Amino acid sequence: MMKAWLRSPWAPLALTIAWLAVTSWARPLTLPDEGRYVGVAWSMLTGGDWLVPHLNGLPYFHKPPLFYWLTATALSVLGANEWAARFASLAGAAGGATALYLFARRWMGERQARLALLALATQPLFYLGAQFANLDMLVAGCIGATILAFAHAALLQAEGQPARAALAAGYVLAALGVLAKGLIGVVLPGLVLLAWLLAQRRPRAVLGLLWLPGVALFLALAAPWFILMQLRFPEFAHYFFVVQHFSRFAQGGFNNVQPAWFFPVVLAVLALPWSAWLLRARGRDPLHLLLWIWLAAIVLFFSLPQSKLVGYVLPATLPLALLAASAMATASRGWRACALGAAATCVVAAGVAATHSQGSARELGAALRARALPGERVLLLEGSYFDLAFYGRLPLPPVVVDAWDDPALTSRDNWRKELVDAGRFDPQAAARLLVLPDRACSAAATWVVGNAKLTARYPWLRAAQRVANQGDTVLWRLATTNGCQGVPSQNPVGTS
Repeated sequence: MMKAWLRSPWAPLALTIAWLAVTSWARPLTLPDEGRYVGVAWSMLTGGDWLVPHLNGLPYFHKPPLFYWLTATALSVLGANEWAARFASLAGAAGGATALYLFARRWMGERQARLALLALATQPLFYLGAQFANLDMLVAGCIGATILAFAHAALLQAEGQPARAALAAGYVLAALGVLAKGLIGVVLPGLVLLAWLLAQRRPRAVLGLLWLPGVALFLALAAPWFILMQLRFPEFAHYFFVVQHFSRFAQGGFNNVQPAWFFPVVLAVLALPWSAWLLRARGRDPLHLLLWIWLAAIVLFFSLPQSKLVGYVLPATLPLALLAASAMATASRGWRACALGAAATCVVAAGVAATHSQGSARELGAALRARALPGERVLLLEGSYFDLAFYGRLPLPPVVVDAWDDPALTSRDNWRKELVDAGRFDPQAAARLLVLPDRACSAAATWVVGNAKLTARYPWLRAAQRVANQGDTVLWRLATTNGCQGVPSQNPVGTS
């Protein structure tokens, strides 16, 4: 029975998804990204507001809500654990892999479809991206599935076959891409498909993909959340589209500035050994043309901005896998050894990440969860610790103490600026949750988290009880809610 199942067309896909999920629980959440995004989902689940994402209790509009919806749902069903926290990324990877496999089976054949899955799942970049809780893999899966759905429709139309189901799928997937990370969910598929059809001198085929029922379906799915947010927050559209989309793409001043060659190198190295197989990929047919244009368009698009993060290039892993599969299909040997080496690299990388995890507050959260009583408040001293609410199962957002009146806070693209920006959408909540150092004692907190060196800046910490520590970060318990008497010294310790 097992042999018969392994021969079924769905076995490779099921094994691929299981492979991607098998080590996703093995390490704590990484700060800042995983802690931030899972923290927003946790706030959605505990606070009951599934429309407005909240970061530490403040409206957070850097990204749309799909990741948070999926993660909060997984946490509610599967419990508060790392596997559930990374479910949305796994879902994005599984969606992209499914679309790739179905497309390849139809247009490249069963063998190349299986080889493409193999090349995709054993790319270290894709494998680790499926186990990292941020928005990049989710939107990459949506973008890839959207391109493949519309390409499938265009190829069917070229053969004179009906394509409405493929078009409907494409518009639904494009809407999910927009809800996953914004305009790139529709802009990048449109860019790739337009370039592909024009390169074939098929301008009429472009019009064939513009299906009015599909457009209506897209708007019905993608538009309501944006409209509701604009009605509730008049500054939403400017902040979300102008600041977080156009300014971030066209201007400097954002995090992780890298040179123009960054993504070609990242893709070449982190997609080994399959990136080397691109040198063997041959074919001048429309399908190969699509894959090369897709690969080039993603790399070029994300190479233009100064700000570059590794996960941005994940949509390029799908065409790379399909091109590698076309090369492997004509090779009699070599690819099996590459597959074993790639799989081993993925497992080793996951193991290294699990044993060298840094920046998490998991141990402090466990201590807090075991000791804190309902209603007791938490004070964060000059640090974000975005995963503390998740690991501590906090029902209320912590109070964050920092120099929030410093104008320089908004000049750097970091967690402080994120909270300041979020606070502008709800000034009353910001007044409660973002507290100046000389007013820390008025927060009436029972628990305090911060760097051990901060005892020099906040003398009242010396009388507090040390409950746990994780590296240089300490969890203190105050004897009484008014036990933090005194003002901080002028020694600026721990203000990174």
